[in-house]
Amino acid sequence: MTEFVEGWIFGHTLGEGAYGEVKLLLNKTTGEAVAMKMIDLGKHSDARQTVRKESAIHRSLSNPNIIQYFGKRSEPNMEYIFLEYASGGELFDRIDPDIGMPAWEAQKYFRQLISAVEYLHSKGIAHRDLKPENLLLDENDNLKVSDFGMATIYKYQGKERCLEKRCGTLPYLAPEIFVPRYYAEPADIWSCGIILVTLLTGELPWAQSSADCQEYMAWKEGKYMSLTPWRKLDTSSLSLIRNVLMHLPSSRYTIRDIKQHRWFVKIIQEEGYIRPDETDSTQMLKDENLRFCLSQPELPRVQNNVVEINLEEQPGFSFSQPAHIEDLLVCTQVQNKQLTQASQQNTYQRLVRRMTRFFVTTPLETTVNRLMNCLNNESYTCRINDCRTITISSKDRRTMPLVFKANIVEMDGKILVDFRLSKGCGLEFKRKFMKIKALLDDIILKGPVTWPIAVATESIP
Repeated sequence: MTEFVEGWIFGHTLGEGAYGEVKLLLNKTTGEAVAMKMIDLGKHSDARQTVRKESAIHRSLSNPNIIQYFGKRSEPNMEYIFLEYASGGELFDRIDPDIGMPAWEAQKYFRQLISAVEYLHSKGIAHRDLKPENLLLDENDNLKVSDFGMATIYKYQGKERCLEKRCGTLPYLAPEIFVPRYYAEPADIWSCGIILVTLLTGELPWAQSSADCQEYMAWKEGKYMSLTPWRKLDTSSLSLIRNVLMHLPSSRYTIRDIKQHRWFVKIIQEEGYIRPDETDSTQMLKDENLRFCLSQPELPRVQNNVVEINLEEQPGFSFSQPAHIEDLLVCTQVQNKQLTQASQQNTYQRLVRRMTRFFVTTPLETTVNRLMNCLNNESYTCRINDCRTITISSKDRRTMPLVFKANIVEMDGKILVDFRLSKGCGLEFKRKFMKIKALLDDIILKGPVTWPIAVATESIP
């Protein structure tokens, strides 16, 4: 474990972006977890001004659906931004490619997204890069908007300015961004509409909203009903999306309009049954059959001084993003405190779910060779470093660049293959992952497996 500053140690890499990595940072005394965004100025000489602007905007925000900003640290060649750690992972990880997610769940996240964007606009701030990869989830499964690197102030003291900079991620950009000047609010609202389509259908409707995109022109001209993803949507959700994805910003729904639409206000129950909204909140809570989030359940009790985790009953859970210091798999002494098997703890802290990982039955070197052969046969461009991290480059279905990494880690005799997106569309990344996983099916661990974890019997100062 490497110490960043006194009392704080590095955890694992949480993600990557255009300007650098985001790492987990842990306080050895309190167990507090913080996400640290690292920007390498040697690679991005123009980044210091961007970081200064991002920090100035982000530190002014305080909203339950926006990642909290803690502070910034500057060094000659590095900039560090300290942020709230969203232990629930990224929203795009909850989206099944070509399927999406249940309507009630999509509605929940969309409502929280709209609440966050409404707050930003009330502060005169446009995000300009809203997409599922920039929407995180906390331990209670609540959405948190993150990454304000492209955010800007468009309204100050009641005076609004038009924006000119063309920025964001192509499939989520409003059509007016491709012309010299545009209004901030309708552009953000457009991105919310694309996100809703993705949540409900598991696919993006087009590569970009421009005249040279066939899919977009079919939508604009009303010739889309027989096409995917639109045929996957019910009448109510399609009605909302039609009004949000209006070509002309002046005709597009405002946030107020969205919040009054029937799809937004009705209650969609987990089992798919839809009924009218209730005015009596007590009755609503009684009848709605609310789902409690199981994305981070507490794990089994300690038995015979050993914590046992059943990987079959807890699918997709692992230890690459621990929320507290006690969750770390540490096999050495830290600060000269002897680590022993658990005898006091009766539950474990909740752990992060990520769908893009699996355990295998093969030894480490065999796993590396199998994965490399699989990637080469699929014509990926690959490179591997000494830490057994494979960087994989490809093109997605729209010929856009896609880069992701596979980390092969040995954990107490078991081999974990953990994939993480570096650049490109999250849905395309998951499609690639699922194909690779299918090709390695014969070595993937499928049966229930339990194994002990060495943990500290007292807190680590």
